[in-house]
Amino acid sequence: MNEFVGIFKDTRKHLMTGVSYMLPFVVAGGVILAASVALFGEGGVPTEGTILNDLFNFGVQGLFFMVPILSAFIAFSIADRSGIAPGAIGGAIASAVGAGFIGGIISGLFAGIVVHYIKKIKLPRSLSSLMPIIIIPILGTLLTASFMFWVVGSPIAGLMEYLTGFLTNLSDSNKILLGIVCGLMTGFDLGGPVNKVSFTFAVATVSAGIYTYAGASAVAVCTPPLGLALATFIAKKKFTVEEREAGKGAFAMGLVGITEGAIPFAANDPLRIIPATMLGSAAGAATAYMLGVTCQVAWAGLIMIPVVGNVPGFLLSIAVGMLVTAGIAIAFKKEVVEKKDDETAEEFEMEFEYIS
Repeated sequence: MNEFVGIFKDTRKHLMTGVSYMLPFVVAGGVILAASVALFGEGGVPTEGTILNDLFNFGVQGLFFMVPILSAFIAFSIADRSGIAPGAIGGAIASAVGAGFIGGIISGLFAGIVVHYIKKIKLPRSLSSLMPIIIIPILGTLLTASFMFWVVGSPIAGLMEYLTGFLTNLSDSNKILLGIVCGLMTGFDLGGPVNKVSFTFAVATVSAGIYTYAGASAVAVCTPPLGLALATFIAKKKFTVEEREAGKGAFAMGLVGITEGAIPFAANDPLRIIPATMLGSAAGAATAYMLGVTCQVAWAGLIMIPVVGNVPGFLLSIAVGMLVTAGIAIAFKKEVVEKKDDETAEEFEMEFEYIS
């Protein structure tokens, strides 16, 4: 029991390990995707059969690996190399069932813990060689995949159906409240199932010729990455070097409406960052409703200015959302304690002398 509690006490370390390996996929995929959308210039997916559409798909593939890699290396942090395959496959299933990066965190923790305890099973010496090659990857993957597909997947499908109905009913009542709910949903899981329900609702309203919800959504979607990029610029001491670098990519992604640019921050420190992104997106979306912002395309970011109604209101709403996101993130986060180079060198020297 103490060992189990110990794993959860080190949750932040496991998350940071997962994020450090995930980050190159987010930056590479996200920036390539953002560049293709920006060069297309009309918002949305570039026309099929063009080089820009090919670049867009390159970016999509890069972002696809984000959740499996996050999950794989959270599991790796807990159970060493044996956790990578179950974690990666569990993360891929998390993406397939629409669980997003939160599903990836759940999958990584579950796979790591399962594999950690499978490794403790004592087998006869004649079978022990099968443990790392066959038993751990197969059993660990089966248990993790089953958990993610049957235990996590079904509730998420039910939740998405409920939220869609909730938004439909709410659209006939208080518009400001609808904007707040739009922002809270968008900023919660940053491209996950709850976020996708809000985006799908924006697509449906645009198809029906109603552009106010899409206007609020266009603000809410780009607020998390832009707000966190601003936070890394204002309060550098509260973010790691990796996070400050991720802030540059997040800024580029936010400009063209890719919420996933905020995921490295949220995965690294969910309890402090997710409230900031939720409240920031809610503030921005509610402001957009109050100012009568509209958008004729279900997309987001500054790239949408040509199809936005009330551009000054749109820009002001984004600014409000960014400031709220950045302000809350900075207020919640503690200063990062970076190891000094001389301390690191001293530790290495001592370790080297011990080994020799």
